[in-house]
Amino acid sequence: MPGPTRIEGFAIVSDDGMLADAERRIPAALVVEADQKFFHGSLEHAAVVVHGRHSHEGGPRADTRHRLVVTRSVPALAPHPTLPKALLWNPQGATLEGAWAKLGAPDGMLAVIGNGDVNQILLDRGFDAFHLSRVAGIRLPGGRPVFPGIGPNRTPEDILAEHGLKPSAPRVLDAAAGATLVTWQR
Repeated sequence: MPGPTRIEGFAIVSDDGMLADAERRIPAALVVEADQKFFHGSLEHAAVVVHGRHSHEGGPRADTRHRLVVTRSVPALAPHPTLPKALLWNPQGATLEGAWAKLGAPDGMLAVIGNGDVNQILLDRGFDAFHLSRVAGIRLPGGRPVFPGIGPNRTPEDILAEHGLKPSAPRVLDAAAGATLVTWQR
């Protein structure tokens, strides 16, 4: 049965581990061209993209990808109302493998692009890699964390390490923006 051969997560966060502000808006400072280039280039290798209902990768090919949109608004699986290659997926009602089969996607990488709750679901299942970009000097108090449980005494790096992932050396994406990338791998 077709399914994920790898599970890779992608996120860019503030110093305090937030993906967005309290109103779910991504501040301009977290949109770094070099990170976007890495992100969109990586998605070209994904068989399926999974995210929450408020997330979307944008870009010219976004609507052509197989995708699962995580939601509690359906009991298990349902067609997406506007995207023909997408399904609404409630992980409490359908397995990832069942959703993948219903989607009709080929074997390949599952790209997880967030939100925090979606990241947690796949973190519990087991990421093969998590690409964590950071922008120094940006803080979003009360924002949307990359994983539940992020706080003053618990960082995204702590959570990734607790789940058995190990960091690569940091890669500078944009020195002027203070943007770096660390890939955490199993």
